[in-house]
Formats: sequence, C-alpha cells, structure tokens
Amino acid sequence: MIKAVIFDLGRVIVPFDFRRGYARIEALTGIPADEVPGRIRPTGLVERLESGQIEPRDFVKQLSAALNLNCTYEEFCEIWSSIFLPETLVSEELLRGIANRYPLVLLSNTNAIHFDMIRANYPLLRHFHSLVLSHEVGAMKPSPVIYGKAVEAAGCRPDECFFTDDIPEYVEGARRYGIDAVQFQSAPQIEGELRKRITWG
Repeated sequence: MIKAVIFDLGRVIVPFDFRRGYARIEALTGIPADEVPGRIRPTGLVERLESGQIEPRDFVKQLSAALNLNCTYEEFCEIWSSIFLPETLVSEELLRGIANRYPLVLLSNTNAIHFDMIRANYPLLRHFHSLVLSHEVGAMKPSPVIYGKAVEAAGCRPDECFFTDDIPEYVEGARRYGIDAVQFQSAPQIEGELRKRITWG
C-alpha cells in the first residue's frame, strides 16, 4: 500500500526549455545556440554544481570563462534560470489534495541557482513536506543515495512510496531501489496512475 508520494520537479511539475537560455547566451557571446551545450558539457561544471561539489559563484565564474561570457553574477543567474516556463504541468489542486493525506516529497537533480528562482516563482511548492535536492544531499539520480534520502524523508519503506519522473533512467533507478515508479508523460496520465494507488481530494 502506498503511504507517500514523491515527485520529480523539472518537466513533471515545472516545464523548461534549455534553448531559451542558449539563445540568450548566443546573443551575448556570438556562439550559435545549438553549439552552446557542446561547449558546456565537456567542462563537467553542471554536474559538479548539481551534486554540490562547486559553489554557485565559482560555477558562474568558470562557466562564464569557458563561454567568453561577460556579465555579472546576477545577470548570469537570470539567464541560467530563463529556461523555466510559467505554467506548471500539474495543478496545485492535485498537489494540495495529495499533501492533505500523504507525505509529499520533491526529489530533484537541481542546483542552488535554479532552485532559488523556482522557490520564488512557483508557490505551489509549498505543498511539499520535504525537499530532497541533489545539490544539498551531494548525490544525483540515478544514484541509490538520493533515492534513499527521499525514502527517508517520506518516512516509510521504499515499496510504500510512489515516484514519478520524466526520465526513464531515473524511473528505473527508483525501481531498483524498490520504489513503485512510473514515467511521467502528462498530468492526466499520472493522475490515473495515482488513482490506482491512493485516494485524495
């Protein structure tokens, strides 16, 4: 029996489009937007930021140097967070209904720059009882460490937790940990999956 619900954040609750940020970087550096990810990936800086291995200001300094990007820390953070879209993928009503009856946990590979912006702009996150964030716990999905932290936050056994994520690899990682996990495809689909397991409202 499911006793707790765990949600991923990006492309499950909050939609995002990296191309928005890449276009902003192109405008400032002249690097074509479709080449920007190829410049960022080899640095390994994003993974270090999201696993808590580098502080945000050091990340911004080093990535700006790699991209020949000349801007302030605050300007970089605004560009870096411009990927997020305003309309959420699931309703606040759904999260509120679940949270009224079950522990509700957020489990996300994220970073301090993004999450500060998200916390300020998406008030529906207040319905989560616990936040398990990769940069705070020092591990990223699909590491079993971060699933363990989420189960601990939920306060029950892995098989008593339901989890949804848009990335198949992360769903499989949760299943290997013993969690009942389903890939997120749409709000109606995940509501249907939830109704098979819990009741709320």
